[in-house]
Amino acid sequence: MIYEHRTYRVGPAQMPEFMTLYNEYVFPVISKYAKLNGAWSTESGTLNSAVFIWGYDSFAHRTKQRAKIAADSEWGPAINKILPFLVHQETFFMNPAPFMDES
Repeated sequence: MIYEHRTYRVGPAQMPEFMTLYNEYVFPVISKYAKLNGAWSTESGTLNSAVFIWGYDSFAHRTKQRAKIAADSEWGPAINKILPFLVHQETFFMNPAPFMDES
């Protein structure tokens, strides 16, 4: 298992609308191809940030699934809904600790 930690930073006061649009348009597309393990908005640190943790079987699986997402006819319109809000985007990958229960 590998986890993708994805952070989106949006403009001040835009988080409620961003999260609504993400839930309505982006989440349904990605969730066809990956498992959402968590979603948060920040209250400290870098503010106006939304953090998502997506799970994949491996990095190769993630690569294949991301290609499927990109080919999905709903993806372009979904991304176009949130692009105007994005100030910064960051992603990194994490491997679970050997003692982590992934059930």
